[in-house]
Amino acid sequence: MNLAVVLIISFIAVFLVIVAVTLGAATIKDSPKVELKRRLRRMARKERESGLSDDLRAEIIKETPPFERFISQIVFLRNLDKKLDHAGLKISVAMFLLIVVAAALFGFIAGLYLAILWKMSAIWIVLLALLFSVAITSLPFLYLAILKNKRVQKFTELFPDALTMIARSLRAGHSFTSAIELVGTEVSEPVGSLFKTAYDQQLLGLRINEALNNMTERIESLDLRFFTTAVAINSEVGGNLAEILDKLAATIRERIKIRRQVKVYTAQARMSGYILAALPIITFFLINLLHPGYENPLLKEDQGKIMLIVAAVLQVVGFFVIRKIINIKI
Repeated sequence: MNLAVVLIISFIAVFLVIVAVTLGAATIKDSPKVELKRRLRRMARKERESGLSDDLRAEIIKETPPFERFISQIVFLRNLDKKLDHAGLKISVAMFLLIVVAAALFGFIAGLYLAILWKMSAIWIVLLALLFSVAITSLPFLYLAILKNKRVQKFTELFPDALTMIARSLRAGHSFTSAIELVGTEVSEPVGSLFKTAYDQQLLGLRINEALNNMTERIESLDLRFFTTAVAINSEVGGNLAEILDKLAATIRERIKIRRQVKVYTAQARMSGYILAALPIITFFLINLLHPGYENPLLKEDQGKIMLIVAAVLQVVGFFVIRKIINIKI
């Protein structure tokens, strides 16, 4: 009983830590100074592509906090700052890792409590606690991937309108940089902020082509690469840039239309995947509710526990296989 009380208290404590960290991250303001330092540190880590002098790079690295320098040495976490930027999150790498650690502790204590509650053996207690810890630790990274995909989708939907706006501005006699400024002020996020940053960079002396190429470092979009390539080629050989942008916008709109049609055609397969993933779990709890004790062999015997774990793993694998099948690249 005392152990259960300790686990409950630890469970609540870790939960409060996660809530506190999340609320603290939500209150962080988008400071231009902080954002500038983040980008300078990222440029300093690129020895060849950044264009910084050795003295300036050494000075930037010297001012980098020791914890961030340590993270940059780890291969798995080296590009975490870039992934946070792609997802549109305004938190630091240290804050994100703190959330991950808190989630890992939360999952470990939750698995430990459930294993003791089910009266498992010592080995199964540790295995279940580690399994819960790994599962919940992956949630922040899954959330990061979801935000990144949503940001890319929203960018893709707004990008054709931005290209049309640039083409009309060019036909009206405005300069290309003025058209970029117009997109930065008139188009919604995330397109507006990206173009506004590019415009500000060219005001500070950076070539407009290089400023546009820097946009591809902040979001993964093939359409944006087409745009920057078209602008770079047009600046070298000339031509009717407004017409090129109109055709590019029309192509992107057709791709969006085809992608939506594919979603309609694969709706049944996606629904089947969701049902197949949820049906065993719902059936398990319904049987346990209608016939208490009927599933005790699965919960108390070692072979039953192994079968449940294998079934859960296969369910997850099958769900992702179905998602992979219906994820048609366009």
